[in-house]
Amino acid sequence: MKKIILSIALAVAGPFAWAQVSETTATTTTGGGGTIIEFAPGSSVVLKEGAATKHYRFGTHVTYVTRSGKELDEAAVRERIKIGAPVHVHYVGEGDNMVVDRVILDED
Repeated sequence: MKKIILSIALAVAGPFAWAQVSETTATTTTGGGGTIIEFAPGSSVVLKEGAATKHYRFGTHVTYVTRSGKELDEAAVRERIKIGAPVHVHYVGEGDNMVVDRVILDED
C-alpha cells in the first residue's frame, strides 16, 4: 500500500520537479519618423520628431529603402541619407534602447 501511495505522489509531483523555467525579455517593435539632424552611418541617427529629438542606434544589419519599398544600395545611401532628409525608422525597443533595423526614406 505504501508503494502505491508513493508511486502516485511521485507521478503527481514529478512534472513539477523537472519543469523547465523560461525567462523572457519584453521587447517591442515599432517605428518613428522625422528629419535627420545627426547621422553616423553604421552607428546611430538622431531625428527631430516634432518638438522633440530622438536618438536611435543601428543594429548589426540595417536595410535602407524608399517609401515605395525599393532597397537602396550603398552608393544611394551615401548620397540620399543625410542631414535634413525626412525618414521613418523601424526599430526594436528593449527598455530605453531603440535599435534600428530599417530606415525608410520618405522619397522615391
